[in-house]
Amino acid sequence: MTTVPTTDPLTEPDLERLLGRVAGLRAEIGKVVVGQHDAVEQLLVALFAGGHCLLEGVPGLAKTLMIRTLGRAVELSFKRIQFTPDLMPSDIVGTEILEEDHGTGHRAFRFARGPIFANLVLADEINRSPPKTQAALLEAMQEKEVTYAGETYVLDRPFFVLATQNPIEQTGTYPLPEAQLDRFLLNLKIGYPSAEEEMRILTATTGVAGEEVRGVMTAAEVLEVQTLVRQVHVSHGLVDWVARLVRASRPATSEIDVVRRFVDWGAGPRAGQALILTAKAKALMAGRFAVAREDLERLVPPVLRHRVLINFKGEAEGVSSEDVAAGILAAVGPPRSPLE
Repeated sequence: MTTVPTTDPLTEPDLERLLGRVAGLRAEIGKVVVGQHDAVEQLLVALFAGGHCLLEGVPGLAKTLMIRTLGRAVELSFKRIQFTPDLMPSDIVGTEILEEDHGTGHRAFRFARGPIFANLVLADEINRSPPKTQAALLEAMQEKEVTYAGETYVLDRPFFVLATQNPIEQTGTYPLPEAQLDRFLLNLKIGYPSAEEEMRILTATTGVAGEEVRGVMTAAEVLEVQTLVRQVHVSHGLVDWVARLVRASRPATSEIDVVRRFVDWGAGPRAGQALILTAKAKALMAGRFAVAREDLERLVPPVLRHRVLINFKGEAEGVSSEDVAAGILAAVGPPRSPLE
C-alpha cells in the first residue's frame, strides 16, 4: 500500500484503521445482500466520494434492502420517502406549524423538519412524483442545505441521497429532468442475480431470521474517508484524459461518429468531476493513494449513462448510453502523457 503523503493529517495507522472499517462495511452488507458486488462497490464509492446515487432495476432486486443495510452498518440516521403522485415538497423539506405556549398564550410558528434531515435519505421510486416535488431535492443535493420561508437550514453531514426507480413500468411516472439527473454522482444498474446467487437468496429468505447487521463505521469516520479521498493523487495526464472523454460526449464538438449520430446532449463538467472523485474513492478503497486509468475506465458507464441524452434516431435503433460510452472510450484511446 502506498504511504500517505506527508501533507496528509492522518498517520499510517489511521489510514489502516479506516481501510479496515471499509472492509468490515463490505462484509456486513454481504451478510444480507447476496451478490450485487459491483452495485455495492459503486454504492460505497459514491458514499466515500461524497455524492448521491440513482439505482435502477426491476422490483425485487434488493435495492431498498441494500440501502437500509448500508444505513445500519454505517450507523447513519436513515429516512425513507415513498414518492407518490400526491407527495408535496413540504412532505420532504418540512413545514411551519403554529404552536401555542399554554403558560403565556403566546403563539409562534416553528419549522418542523421533514425527512430530508437525515444522513441517509432513500427516495423510493423517485419518478412517481411530479417535477415540482422532485425539485425539493435539488438544493439539498447540491448545497447540502434547504431554504424554507426565507430561512436556510444546514443538513447534517454526511448527507447521502439514494433514489430508486423502476426502468420498466412507466405508466404514472414523471421522467427526471436533466438538472435532477446531473446531481446524481452515479447511476447504478441493478441486474438479476446468477443462478447460484438466486439459490442462496431463496434459502436465506425462506428460513429462520438471518444474521443481524452491526454498525462497523461511524458518521465521523465516513467524513474522515471523504476528506482523505480528496487527497488521493491523480496525474495531469489522467485529468487531461478525463476532460477529453467528457468533451467527446458532446455532439456539437465531438468527432466521434456514434456521438454525432445518436446523442442529443452530452455530459457537462460535473461528469468529469464525478469521474475523478469516484476514481479517487475507488483507488483509496483498494489501498492505493494514486488513481490508475483502470479506476476511471470502470466508472465511465455509471458516470455517463444518465448524463448522455440519446436522440430519437438512437432510441429507434436501440443505441444506449452504455454503447455511446464504450464508443467514446475506444475513440479517445489511452492518455497522451505519462500517468505520473
